[in-house]
Amino acid sequence: MNTDISVLAASGKSGRRVVAALRAAGHPVRAASRTSEVRFDWQDPTTWPAATDGAGALYLVAPDDPAPVRQFVDRVQEAGVKRVVLLSGRAREAWGDRFGHAMAAAEDAVRGSDLSWTILAANNFMQNFTEDLWYEPLLAGRLALPTGGVPEPLVDLDDVAAAAARLLTSDEYAGRTVEVSGPAALTYAEAVATIAAAAGRPIRFEELTPAAYADELRAAGLEEEWVALLGGLLELMREGQVAAPTSGVEDVLGRPARSFEDWVARVAPTGVWAN
Repeated sequence: MNTDISVLAASGKSGRRVVAALRAAGHPVRAASRTSEVRFDWQDPTTWPAATDGAGALYLVAPDDPAPVRQFVDRVQEAGVKRVVLLSGRAREAWGDRFGHAMAAAEDAVRGSDLSWTILAANNFMQNFTEDLWYEPLLAGRLALPTGGVPEPLVDLDDVAAAAARLLTSDEYAGRTVEVSGPAALTYAEAVATIAAAAGRPIRFEELTPAAYADELRAAGLEEEWVALLGGLLELMREGQVAAPTSGVEDVLGRPARSFEDWVARVAPTGVWAN
């Protein structure tokens, strides 16, 4: 029986956490990415067998370009992998052409396969404030977004990874989508105020119009593809598509999801928001 678990994007935000969670539980893991111990490149199919052949389960994070996704899922199936957990986002039915083209392609591919699949549909990560989209603006003292004041139950990526690790080793949620969020929704103004208080320095949130936000992204040098992608993400948020908390983390892990306040209190002492 194949017992290895392959983790794609193993050097990325979610993948490295999934690798750590699986190894902490004693599972054999293949950490796969362009820079990990197992080399994997979406644009080079000759690297795919190292991640798929002989593996029993696979953690899938869609690439930016959806083109190779279906061919890769076919390869996963041909290799005899039994179980796939796909990281995706919530409100797939509302995305349309606004957001998540690669994630949608990956969802369609795994749903159309004979694999035992589970889709892990997540809210925006708390770690976006420390590792990604909103980190540099916080350091500069101003985060400006077109949220319309609509709250979101941001999710701790460590909770997402722990849930993924559990799902990769069980068929309990096979053929299902598990929505994972934090325990309570808060506005981005509230989130920034919480971070500012914990960091001990002024950081402000500014509500923008969608057009003003797009202009700021362009001024920062983002390509139109990313301007449209981020605009679509914020539009879905303003519509309230991802505003309701879910029980997914607790359902899978048997414990409550970490709150934003607890996460900030844990992270702030590292000095990540110091300036």
